[in-house]
Formats: sequence, structure tokens, C-alpha cells
Amino acid sequence: MDTSLASIADCQVGIPEINVNNLIVELDHYRRQSEWLAKINELHGRLAGAVDLAGMIEAFSIWLMPVMAHDLIGYEHNKRRRHHLFCSCHGPERRSVMSSADKMFRRLAKTDGDGYWSDKNCHLRSFRMDGEEDSGFVVLLRRGESIEPMEERLIREALDILREPLQRVLDYEDIFEQARRDSLTGLPNRRVYEERIVPLLDSARRHGHPMTLASMDLDKFKLINDTFGHARGDKVLQTVAMTMAAMVRKSDLLVRMGGDEFLLVMPDTEMDAAQSFTSRVCQAVADLDIRVSATEKLGVSIGLVQYHPDMTRDSWTQRADEALYQAKGAGRARISAAQSPHLVRH
Repeated sequence: MDTSLASIADCQVGIPEINVNNLIVELDHYRRQSEWLAKINELHGRLAGAVDLAGMIEAFSIWLMPVMAHDLIGYEHNKRRRHHLFCSCHGPERRSVMSSADKMFRRLAKTDGDGYWSDKNCHLRSFRMDGEEDSGFVVLLRRGESIEPMEERLIREALDILREPLQRVLDYEDIFEQARRDSLTGLPNRRVYEERIVPLLDSARRHGHPMTLASMDLDKFKLINDTFGHARGDKVLQTVAMTMAAMVRKSDLLVRMGGDEFLLVMPDTEMDAAQSFTSRVCQAVADLDIRVSATEKLGVSIGLVQYHPDMTRDSWTQRADEALYQAKGAGRARISAAQSPHLVRH
């Protein structure tokens, strides 16, 4: 044998045999790991561009969609009074998903915020953002297929990245929120209404979602201030505001406009549903049994109007005020619904 060939043969004796199958598995692992790191970098970039809770949740949902299909991503923090839902559906499907989410959120409020719920064809998984009892949680809702354990692990890994930038925007919003809350009742103030009403109207107009406005005014409230003093009047306003706030949905906008005047914007709500709900508000205020005199007690009058794209913002609120005056003129402590030839049902 040629000495050079013998040398090569001797060298090859110590080389282990390559397992091609193992090599393919390892290469595939590194490929998937590299793709996941690229997705993580993309998530960092999207979150860096979000400046508020709504933008943060929307950015997270858009990033997650190619990785894991879903219909809704939401965030809830009861102590900080933070709530936002981002739904990728439209039309009747959106209303159905939002209704299921609202129902599941009510169940979620009775738990520690971490769990799995199903409602007919909808599946919701909630994830607490950290171990503290008063921390917030992220929810994911999907129709059809249930949420698998492998998908849950993926989401938890992504939430580890979401946690820090989410905390940053929440801290910023806490500071900003102080200027947007009514100091007496804790409800959103007129400034919040001015900020939110334009995008709410744009969304209703663009997607054809029904939306109803309730203009509310307490009956005989002035008698409380005149008879018992302003301190008593302030306490009554706080009690009424707390009662109404406990009744409205997370998606509704309840605002104290000033004095004893309140506005309630109800997205995805037609007139019939608004009348049914506000009748319960009237009853709840009456049940407080707050006396304004020996023979009379506090009530609330409500004017309702459903939005139509032909209406301007000013005409919409004006019609609600007119309906309110009609309710007061008809005897107070009642509801008056504005009728419009343009009103359509969706």
C-alpha cells in the first residue's frame, strides 16, 4: 500500500461516523431557533413604536397573528382601571366575539386572572403578567380550535418580552390619567369625552356598528345642595357615579360632564338594548332611596339617540339633550328616546 494512502487511512480511524439524520434534526432546530429570534426582534421593534396601551395591545396582536391565529387580544388591570380589547373581526362576527369576551371577562373577574374558559365556539385563555395578586393579565380569544399547551408556552415567552414596555406605558398613562379623571367621582371627565368621541364615531361610521348616546341628568339634585349642603351633594354624586360605573360595560364610556350631568356612550348598542339598559340605571338610582325632601327622592332622567352616519357629532349630542328635556318634561325619572327617519338597524 502506498504510504500516503496508509497515512490517510490511519487518520480516518479516529473520525466518528456522521449520523446524517441527527445532523438534519440539529440543523432544523437551529433554523427554527433562528426564525424565532427574528420574530422576537420584530416584536421588540413593534413594541418600541407603541406609546399607549391601545397601541401596545394592537402591536402585540398583529405580531402574534402569523404565529398563532386568534380573534381578540385584551388586557385587564382592575386596580389600575385599565382595560383594552383589540378585535380583528368586523361586522356581526365582531359583535359576537365582543359579546363572548365581555361574558368571559365577568367570569374572569371572580378568579385570580389565570385560566381557560370556553363559551360555545369561543375559547379564551388568560395569562397573569406576574405573580402579584393585583397585577394585570392578558387574554387571548379564538373561535373554533381550542388553545393548545404548546401555543400557551409560546405566548408566555412572548409575554415576557411584552411585560417591560407594557409597564412603561401604564406608568405613563397613570400620570396622564390624573388630568383626565373627574376629581370628585373618579369618572372620566369632559376632556376624555372630547378625545375618545371622534375615533368612536369614525369606527361606527366606517364599520357600520350601531352606537347609542345617553344624556343623563339627576332629578331634584339642586334641592340636596340647598337643603343639606354641598358636602352632602358631593357624597350623593359619588354614590350615583359609583352605582352607574358598576353597571356599564368595559367598552362603554361613562363621563361626568359637570354638575349632575353625565353622558354614556354605548358602542355596538342599538336603541332597544340601550332602552333596556338605561331603564335598569333609572331603577338602580331610585333604589338608592336618596331623599331630596320629605316626599321626594332622587331620580335620573335620560335622553337616548342612536347614531346614524348622516348625523354630525353636534347634532347627535343635541338630539340626546332634546330627548333628555322631553324626559324631564314628561315627569322626570324616565327615559325618552329620540326618533329619527334616518335611524337604521344593523
